[in-house]
Amino acid sequence: MAGVPVDERLFTIRSRFIERVSESVLNKLLDKLLQQRVINDQEMESVRSQQSRADKARDVIDTVRRKGSEASSLLIAALCEEDRCLSKDLKLM
Repeated sequence: MAGVPVDERLFTIRSRFIERVSESVLNKLLDKLLQQRVINDQEMESVRSQQSRADKARDVIDTVRRKGSEASSLLIAALCEEDRCLSKDLKLM
């Protein structure tokens, strides 16, 4: 996927990310995104208020993707760090 804008890469893996990311990895991603100021407290609470794991995953990837390339790159880096197996399956590494 070289040459594809990072936010577009997130869009292409969106459905597989939603289907496969675990609740524990989602929580770690939220913590990292908050710490890096990609998301704010209100956005974090919005994600955490979702009932299903899939809805949380959907909220995370869509919120970050709308913030552009830098935010998308930080999400990809965090996912590669927290779940190497999923990252490889999604061809992010």
